[in-house]
Amino acid sequence: MSVSGIDSVLAQMRAAMAVAQGGVTQKTQAIDPADFANALKSSLDGVAQAQNHALDMQKAFVLGDDKVSLSDVMIDMQKANLSFQTTVQVRNKVIAAYTEIMNMQV
Repeated sequence: MSVSGIDSVLAQMRAAMAVAQGGVTQKTQAIDPADFANALKSSLDGVAQAQNHALDMQKAFVLGDDKVSLSDVMIDMQKANLSFQTTVQVRNKVIAAYTEIMNMQV
């Protein structure tokens, strides 16, 4: 998962929150939905790629490939798991923010 992509999304969310709260006095850039969608897609693709790589390493180890060590397999599996858990937590935060916005009085 790309950390810079998540940082970009968080910066966009903070800018939108500041605009919504009326605390922004300087001119802000318009948030392009395509940028958010591209950042989200690239992050999810990175998670899927990490999981697929870990699975390939695991299969190679089980089949007896001498080039693949158990420690490499375990490290790749933990990286894939960590990236997946991060994605789940970001999803939970986005859903919580959406729910909070939907419950706001207009």
